[in-house]
Amino acid sequence: MTALPQIRPARDADSEPLAALIAASFAEYPDCHFLWEEFPELRRPASTFAAKGGKLWVVDAPGGGIAGSLGVTPVAEQNAVELTKLYAGPAFRGTGLAQALFAEALAFAEAGGFAEIMLWSDTRFARGHRFYEKLGFRRWPGERYLADVSASWEIHYRKPLHGAA
Repeated sequence: MTALPQIRPARDADSEPLAALIAASFAEYPDCHFLWEEFPELRRPASTFAAKGGKLWVVDAPGGGIAGSLGVTPVAEQNAVELTKLYAGPAFRGTGLAQALFAEALAFAEAGGFAEIMLWSDTRFARGHRFYEKLGFRRWPGERYLADVSASWEIHYRKPLHGAA
């Protein structure tokens, strides 16, 4: 069994390779497009997450680029953290990479005493939805429309954390 590549905190210099990972993921779905203007946080990803009290992790792909990413940001008014930027390149899906990234987010949430983890996911990302459900997330009522270039609708998932204060 091959060892997973090392997870590390993102740097602002990861901007372009992180955008490339996300753009490639979007390109797998019909009418799902990546525009820099809709992702200003990617210009300085580490700084943006840190300024919100969150963290962004990435995994470098062998040979260059980013194999996977996951960000987490506190949502204090809900005593929760929100997962964002959870992507894995096609060659790394099914390898345990996304689970390892999720473990980082879970540790962050538990260390902060948060009651739950939540996320929003494009309705087209069915593979991701199956992954979230395997991790114990449950779909929450409601959808939201983003009015972005892809005319995205998102669904909401939540996962309660045991032992939260």
